Amino acid sequence: MMRRFIPVLLASVTLTNSQALSQPSLSQALTCQRSNAQNFLVFGGGGGPSYNEIALEKNMLYFQRSLKELGYNPSVAPIYFANGNTGEKTVRYIDGRGREQYKAHSIPNVQGASSIANLSTWLTEAAKEKSLTPLFFYFSGHGGHNRTNEDNSTLLMWRDRQLNVQNFTQMLDRLPQNKPFVTMMSQCYSGSFANLIYRAGDPNKGIALQTRCGFFATIKSRPSVGCTPEVNEADYRDYSSSFFAGLTGRDRVGRKVASADYNKDGRIAYSEAHAYAKVDKFTTDLPISTSEAWLQRQVSNPTMQEQILGQPIAPLAKIARPEQRFVIESLSKQFKFDPARSFRGNLQAMKPDLVKTAEDEAYLVRLSMELTNVAMERRVKTSKDAKAIATLNRLLRCESGSWGKP
Repeated sequence: MMRRFIPVLLASVTLTNSQALSQPSLSQALTCQRSNAQNFLVFGGGGGPSYNEIALEKNMLYFQRSLKELGYNPSVAPIYFANGNTGEKTVRYIDGRGREQYKAHSIPNVQGASSIANLSTWLTEAAKEKSLTPLFFYFSGHGGHNRTNEDNSTLLMWRDRQLNVQNFTQMLDRLPQNKPFVTMMSQCYSGSFANLIYRAGDPNKGIALQTRCGFFATIKSRPSVGCTPEVNEADYRDYSSSFFAGLTGRDRVGRKVASADYNKDGRIAYSEAHAYAKVDKFTTDLPISTSEAWLQRQVSNPTMQEQILGQPIAPLAKIARPEQRFVIESLSKQFKFDPARSFRGNLQAMKPDLVKTAEDEAYLVRLSMELTNVAMERRVKTSKDAKAIATLNRLLRCESGSWGKP
């Protein structure tokens, strides 16, 4: 076991043209979405055939099944995937004999390539609609690590183009100020995109006026899991699989899963699906949301962190929101922690055989992060900082949204 275990704390491109956007398809998509309680936009795939794994194609198909599970017609969600509709064999997979193969994608309703130009044009046209209907943006692809500035990492778009946090956020600025924007991203270093809550995507410039929030597979400094060329979806273990299983109540192979309605209000909020994902699959990911990234920025020094993890677990679980309590209690039980003791105290007393793998270590980090989130949320809410309280409440309201009723 890692006796010196240190909990992980949170821890530029020029826009270029790629495959042109089909304007009639965009108009059709926007017209179709007007009557719905929720707007959708999906971008996915690798930046080139060599890393456009079949799992990314299957994520698009699972997303469409998730829409259908909640009563939406999948056609309401325009999808931009890899090379688009050129018919090229760009999806990489491993066949039954273990050989690498390529095929054309089989995703219905693909509008075009996952290019920066298409994303920019879609958001520009959507802004002209002046609709205040919430927009849910799903990205399932690859991410680039900006080692110089981890707050400004990138999405890898088709033809190996990179779109960084700040340029992406500037696109979002085109949308109406009162149009809520929610994203779920599963790429490596995706936590960097939690900075979309700031003006121009820059944490040094303050919170943006627009209501924006998101959920990310892992923190800004780490890769994520899930981009595999293997075909069998029953073996997939990744944030997308868990998030949508929690949101819809059905996993990617059609099995019913335990309800994520932790507050018993009859609906599954994004934050509840996020909590479900933290416990569901055994991976090395460290899932994080915008509010959690913001809260962890409020941890001003290591001493504050030591104090939080030195508190008994039970009182923190008691003041937690229901979905947070679920995570704390589930992960504490997994490691046989005594809730009357602190995280640090339990860690010191833990039997070595309970932490054998990188996945075990990641789950310990998840627990430490959740305890930190709860403690910092209480600290902010009981402070006299009206601006910080308003920021936190706005993020939590955004994250407590759901797909609603079509």
